[in-house]
Amino acid sequence: MSAAPTAVSSSHAERQLLFRHVMGRFATGVTVVTTCVGEETFGMTANAFMAGSLEPMLCVVSINRAAQMHDRLLQAGHYGVSFLTQLQQHFAAHFAGRRLQGLTPEFEVRGRTPVLKRSLAAVTADVAETVECGDHTLFIGRINDLVVRDAARPLLFFGGRYAWIDVGAPIEDAKPPEFW
Repeated sequence: MSAAPTAVSSSHAERQLLFRHVMGRFATGVTVVTTCVGEETFGMTANAFMAGSLEPMLCVVSINRAAQMHDRLLQAGHYGVSFLTQLQQHFAAHFAGRRLQGLTPEFEVRGRTPVLKRSLAAVTADVAETVECGDHTLFIGRINDLVVRDAARPLLFFGGRYAWIDVGAPIEDAKPPEFW
């Protein structure tokens, strides 16, 4: 038996809280968006990332205009997105503003864009277009580089908490269902 659905609240604050609650029921991967301005590397934890297009290859990251990363992406004109593994949960906290003392993230530079070393996968892109979306900006990126590694447990975010799943076989061995 499932729980009764929550009704839409009348106050704006209650609707925003309900919106966050509902959106939290969509399981997402956890990423760190990175860029560099001059010689300095910047990163931010984000789960608002998606593939945009296969032809041309585009990806999209949604960044709050109040976030420091927003202006850095506008200035740099390029970004990387590193998909985290369960073993990198500490990076999710670190780049979400809960700095961990003594943690020094390691980056590899792909072209001109830094990505986290040992991530499950990474994408680098040049900002091709920006689109305002409420209090966020969608940064549509033309993909420059793709990296994928085998990892047993991708890091997920669901209901305000981290989770992970075991992936039994490497991606290359995965077979689609017979009806495909």
